[in-house]
Amino acid sequence: MNQTKGHPKGLYLLFVTEMWERFSYYGMRALFMLYMVQALLFDKEMASQVYGSYTGLVYLTPLIGGYIADRYWGNRRSIVVGALTMAAGQFMLFLSACYFHQVELAKWLMFVGLGLLILGNGFFKPNISTMVGRLYTADDKRKDSAFTIFYMGVNVGSTIAPLVCGLVGNTGHPEDFKWGFLAACIGMILGATVFQLFKNKYICDPEGNPVGTAPVKTAKAAETSPADKEGNKRTVWMIAGTILLTILFSVNWGGDGGIFAGADWIGSLIYATTIVMPVIIITDKSLTRTEQARIGVIYIIAFFVIFFWAAYEQAGASLTFFADEQTDRHIGGWEMPAAYFQSFNPIMIVTLAPVFAAIWSFLGKRGIEPSSPRKQAIGLLLLSLGYLFIAFGVKDVEPGVKVSMIWLTGLYLIHTMGELCLAPIGLSLVYKLSPVRFSSLLMGVWYLSTSAANKFAGMLSGYYPEGGVITKTFLGYHIENLFDFFMLFVFMSGTAAVVLFLFSGKLQKMMKGAE
Repeated sequence: MNQTKGHPKGLYLLFVTEMWERFSYYGMRALFMLYMVQALLFDKEMASQVYGSYTGLVYLTPLIGGYIADRYWGNRRSIVVGALTMAAGQFMLFLSACYFHQVELAKWLMFVGLGLLILGNGFFKPNISTMVGRLYTADDKRKDSAFTIFYMGVNVGSTIAPLVCGLVGNTGHPEDFKWGFLAACIGMILGATVFQLFKNKYICDPEGNPVGTAPVKTAKAAETSPADKEGNKRTVWMIAGTILLTILFSVNWGGDGGIFAGADWIGSLIYATTIVMPVIIITDKSLTRTEQARIGVIYIIAFFVIFFWAAYEQAGASLTFFADEQTDRHIGGWEMPAAYFQSFNPIMIVTLAPVFAAIWSFLGKRGIEPSSPRKQAIGLLLLSLGYLFIAFGVKDVEPGVKVSMIWLTGLYLIHTMGELCLAPIGLSLVYKLSPVRFSSLLMGVWYLSTSAANKFAGMLSGYYPEGGVITKTFLGYHIENLFDFFMLFVFMSGTAAVVLFLFSGKLQKMMKGAE
C-alpha cells in the first residue's frame, strides 16, 4: 500500500485537486456580490437573491451528480467532467466582466456561467468527498484524520483564492473584476489537470485496486434486474414528488396578482428536493433497520446544519457588504480590499485544525470526547456567540460610521472554531453511517442541506439594513439596524444548538455503534 506519513498518497492527490476547486469557487465568491453591485449596478436585495439562488443550486446538483456516479459514470469520470465544466463557467464570468458596460449581454453571460458552475459542481462535489473514505478499509481508524487533512485542502484553496483574485479583481475599478474570474478559471484547469495525470497511479484501495471507476453491469442484467426496475420506479416517484411540491411551494396562496405571482421557483425547487429526496432513500426496501436508523441520524443532523450554514454563509453576502461599507480597513496608509476578509476564515482553519484534532485525541484517550452530534451542537453554539460578539460591536453605531476590524475578525475566529466542530466531523459521519451502495448519493443529500441553507442565507441577506434602516420584518422580528440584523442569527443558531444538544444522546443510540 502506497503511504506517505501514514496515509495513502491518493489522499494528497485528492487534497490538491480539492484545493484548486476551492480556489476557483472562493475566488469567484469573493468578487461575485461586489461585481453585481458595483459593475452591473444590481441593488443589494437583488444581488442577495441571485447569490442565494446560485449557492443553493451549487449544493443541490451534487445529488444528481452522486446518483449518476453511483449508477453510471463512477467517481473519476464525474470529477473530471465536473472540473472542466466549472472551468468553462468561470471563463463565461470572465467574458461577462469584459462586457460589463453592455449590461444585458453581461447579465446573459453571467447567468450562463453560473449555470455551468452549478452543473459542474454537481458532478465534482459529492464524488471527491466519497473517494477519500474509499482509500481506507472499513475498520481503518485513520479516516477521521484523513477527512481533517482533506478539509485542510479545502481551506488552503479558500485562503489563497480571495488574496489572489481579490488582489487582481477587487481594485475599486469595475473593469478589473474580469481578472479575478480569469484567475479562478485557471485554478480550476490546474485542478482538473493534476487529477487526470495522477488518478490512475494513486487513487487505489489498500489492495491496489482502482477506486471510483464506473460500475460494471451487463446489458442483460440492466434489463431484467428487479432492483433496477424498482430503482427506476422510485426515480419516477422522486421526480413527480419534487415537481408537485415545487408547484405547491410556488403558489401565491394570497391570491393577489395571479396564482404564481412573485414565485421563487428556484427556492421552491431546492426546498421540495430537500423534502422528497430523503424520503425516497430511507423508504428503499433493501435497507435494514440499522441502516435506516443510521440514515435517519444523517437526516436529523443535516436539518440542524441548515441553520449553521444559513448564518455562516453570510460571509459571502451581507458580511461582504459590512466589510466594504462599515469596516475601517486601513492598516497604516494601506486600505485592505474587502475581499481579503474572506481569507481570514480559511487561514484560521488551517491554523486551528491541528489544534482541534489534538483536542479530540486528548479527550478521546480519556473517554470524554463529545459524540459527533454534540460536536455539531457545539459548532452551532459557537456560531451564535460569533454573531453576539459582532452585534455588541455595532450596537448604537450610526449608519455610515465605520467600526474597527477587530469585530469582524473576532466573528470569523469564533465561527472558525464552530466550523471545525461541525464541517469535517459531518463529512466523516456521513461516510461512516452510509451504506456503501448509497455513499455518493447520501453525500449528495448532506450537501442538499447546504443547498437549502445557502438559499435561505441569500433570503436572510436581503434583510441587511440598507442605509442603516429597513422596514422589513422576519417572522414578526423587526430589523431596523445592524444590531437587530446580527441578533437574528444569534437567536436562530443558538436555539438550534440547544435543541440538537438535547437530542444528541438519542441520536448517538440510533447510530448503532458506527462512530
